[in-house]
Amino acid sequence: MKRLGKMYSPSAIQAAENATGGMQRIEEMSDADISEVEASASLFHEVEKTTAELRSLLDTLCGVSWLTAGMKKKARAEFEVPLVSAFALQEEQAFALLARGPDSVAAADPLRQRNFWPAFSETWRQANRIAARERFLHWEAAFPGVWQGWQDDRPKGGFDAVIGNPPWDQIEQPEVEWFALRDEEIELSPTGASRKALIRERMQSGNELALTYHDVRRNAAAMRSLVKESSAYPLLSGGRVNLYSLFIERAMRLIKPDGIVGLLTPSGIYADKTAARFFKSVSTSGRIGGLFDFENRKIFFKDVHASFKFCALIFGGEERRFDQTECAFFLHDTAAIQDGKRCFPLAADDFARVNPNTGTAPVFRTRRDSDITRRIYESHPVLVDRSKGGEEKAWPVRYMQGLFNMTSDSHLFCTAADLEGEGFYPVLGNHWKKGDTLYLPLYQGRMFHQFDHRANSVKVNPESTHNPYVSEGVTDVQRADPSFLPSTQYWVPAEAVSLTVPRSQGWYLAFRDIARTTDVRTMIMAVLPWVGCGHKVPLVILTADNRDSDLAVCLLSNFNSLPFDYVVRQKLQGTNMAWYIVEQLPVIAPAGYDRTFGLTTARELVRDHVLRLTYTAHDMEPFARDLGYDGPPFIWNDEERRHLRARLDALYFHLYGLSKDDAAYILDTFPIVRKQDEAAFGSFRTKEMVLAYYNALDAGDTEVEVAV
Repeated sequence: MKRLGKMYSPSAIQAAENATGGMQRIEEMSDADISEVEASASLFHEVEKTTAELRSLLDTLCGVSWLTAGMKKKARAEFEVPLVSAFALQEEQAFALLARGPDSVAAADPLRQRNFWPAFSETWRQANRIAARERFLHWEAAFPGVWQGWQDDRPKGGFDAVIGNPPWDQIEQPEVEWFALRDEEIELSPTGASRKALIRERMQSGNELALTYHDVRRNAAAMRSLVKESSAYPLLSGGRVNLYSLFIERAMRLIKPDGIVGLLTPSGIYADKTAARFFKSVSTSGRIGGLFDFENRKIFFKDVHASFKFCALIFGGEERRFDQTECAFFLHDTAAIQDGKRCFPLAADDFARVNPNTGTAPVFRTRRDSDITRRIYESHPVLVDRSKGGEEKAWPVRYMQGLFNMTSDSHLFCTAADLEGEGFYPVLGNHWKKGDTLYLPLYQGRMFHQFDHRANSVKVNPESTHNPYVSEGVTDVQRADPSFLPSTQYWVPAEAVSLTVPRSQGWYLAFRDIARTTDVRTMIMAVLPWVGCGHKVPLVILTADNRDSDLAVCLLSNFNSLPFDYVVRQKLQGTNMAWYIVEQLPVIAPAGYDRTFGLTTARELVRDHVLRLTYTAHDMEPFARDLGYDGPPFIWNDEERRHLRARLDALYFHLYGLSKDDAAYILDTFPIVRKQDEAAFGSFRTKEMVLAYYNALDAGDTEVEVAV
């Protein structure tokens, strides 16, 4: 299309620029009476006539782009041959050919006798049918008084402001959503394969609805390709494109350099990784004036899900700067924007500091949350800093998305019945064996919790066809037995696990990919024995030589601490603990563990407590041996564990440089912990214990057991 895109004629450009005066006069009219209304309508009609040919040319060019969207370079060049050939022979009439079409060429013109003429004519008609259907809006031609230098790739000028509520729909048309209320059988079909089969059957039988859906999907694919190939959407056309994101980039191009944009969009614009390039470009450069985030709750949009979040995003043009961004989150009405505790400022440096890799926005409920979190980031490094182009790691770690994909690797999974039928027999460690072949349990996220690789078993629920496997909590009696291991749904070949985690290592660090800020805890990490794990159980691989266990205890205790979890809750928007989020979380640097409390270093305290919390079953023996402990497992004791964890939490409040008042405030942001404590003990015992241990550590006492 680059060969076709400069087909403007001097007369058309001049006519369009002449329309500027007419548009300016229209803008000056108040339409206060019927005569002015009629005059402005007449002027607008003249402007439309003046720019008609230019708009027709642009329609054709856009239609041809639509037709060639997604084509390979060679196929596109072949498709454009009739167009290019026609222009080569009639260069002076090129504008007329595109704007007016084949009918602009006289019947006697030799051009009509060329063999490419039928193909040219058909292409022009197809392009203009698409233009009529899609109703392309050419902003410069529609508002000729707003821009100057039309023939340039980026005309000068623009609007002072663009304000609106763009559509919140993906370009793709998912089958379930599209067929909802149209075809119940397809909508409720249990799998993607069965839905596609039903749609295919209906299409083959000539079903009008299925054929319409086919056209909708084809048009969506063309639009998606057109958007991705266009230079107009460089920042927000990645992944599954949502229309609102395209409106945002279009608004950026429509405003003057010192103009301003105000749009209502889904909250993903400041939180999603796919929007990170855009948001970082405006947030870290001081171009955002306001970010006000709302929970729908059926208050604002009754047809939108109650839990859906959206925001009012206000940002400036490339030359517009704001001293600070006014922010507020979790709003249920606009009045809260005036509340000094709920609404707070963030500077451009704050966005860069809190999310250095993506520049996305943290989500603070209150001004105090903002103040505490920013102080933590000012004093401590993120796990992996990519802001300077490379990788600056606070700890030598790398990420792995589990060992087995629960879909594509499912051919490796066996149930206990499968294995027994093949002649396998159960052995210690919850393994199955047959000769030299060994199968290991496949762990899912639901099976472990903080410092606990035996939190739940996975049991068959024969009464449910939708979810036949459910979690079953491990009892205190079972936990007290170091030989007990939880049941699982599947087992996997040991040789497949060994490809990533050698048996000689015997353990690894893992965390739950599925996480929620509304649960009792959000970041959940544990040391797992030598087992398989699904892709929703990501691994943190330690890359330092001979010190894996020392690194592991520090990272494990840090990730499971209350102050760390508090920060996580300011950063997590959905239910996916993605690695790009984890990388940007503030951690205690290795040197921080040299700090002493009395005669004990933080590293020694962490090492002792993590060993006691983790080594509760025989299958964790390799981990204990790597820590230099050769004794038996520690028998599970709820009360002892409560004290060990409270002392660790108090330690991390100190290491993060937080005051006792900060610690008390942070503890109050965990309502489920409070609720569980009050049900069991009649008071918020976790808070009382952590604050008591905070005082004990402050006094250098690491041995005392507080009485609360």
